[in-house]
Amino acid sequence: MRLFIERALIKAGYEVISFANGKEAHERLKEESFTLLLTDIVMPQMDGIELARRASELDPDLKIMFITGFAAVTLNTDSKAVKDARVLSKPFHLKDLVREIDRLLAV
Repeated sequence: MRLFIERALIKAGYEVISFANGKEAHERLKEESFTLLLTDIVMPQMDGIELARRASELDPDLKIMFITGFAAVTLNTDSKAVKDARVLSKPFHLKDLVREIDRLLAV
């Protein structure tokens, strides 16, 4: 799925760097700043919520969007969830993903 998303975002004009897991992404986020973190919630080595928390500590202005197959997932403020993060539930059409990213980055 990561490759399909990557291709769709590149086709939409975005520069994309993808990682196999949350730990790899976090290491790169420590070295370089990004505009958007698009992460699945369920991932190996470090889940998306933990990755987003750590990423927002590194860069409080980083925009964050979660994708998840669990429609019932909520980001509870008591669990120190990331402020202003967006959630897109699977399944979604790639055009919907691009549209949501366009909206998020326009803010």
